[in-house]
Amino acid sequence: MKLDRAERRKVMALAQARHIDAVLVTELSRWGRSTTDLLATLKELEAHRVSVIALNGMAFDLATPHGRMIATVLAGIAEFERELAQERIRSGIAAAKARGKRLGRQPGERPKSDRLAPKVLALIGLGRSYRLVGRELGLSKNTVADIVKRSRAATSGD
Repeated sequence: MKLDRAERRKVMALAQARHIDAVLVTELSRWGRSTTDLLATLKELEAHRVSVIALNGMAFDLATPHGRMIATVLAGIAEFERELAQERIRSGIAAAKARGKRLGRQPGERPKSDRLAPKVLALIGLGRSYRLVGRELGLSKNTVADIVKRSRAATSGD
């Protein structure tokens, strides 16, 4: 979990310098990554007399127990929703794997590199570097290296 967020640090610095009176957030859960993180930064903003206003119109007067309680409840619900979404994603991935679905990029046809493989191998045979061959044929250095690697594997496997 990344708690060190540059933009939020900038806003906190503005609050500390008393250059702002309020922070407008799309939703409260976007301001903090966890309930404790959210409450800590809200408390810090309160110390600098900076309000937090969510786009849904909710303003939190954290100087009152009622405002702190509302912020805590909403932050807890947002964290719960995030964890449920992560859980659904993990179970969906596990179910897909159980069905035999292969995840991620699949090795498949490489029309351009397969078409250019003879030229690549000929130029490498002349002693040219992978980078130079790639530049000449419009391929990346890694694609050239992959072509050479596949060629070597095919010849050693025969």
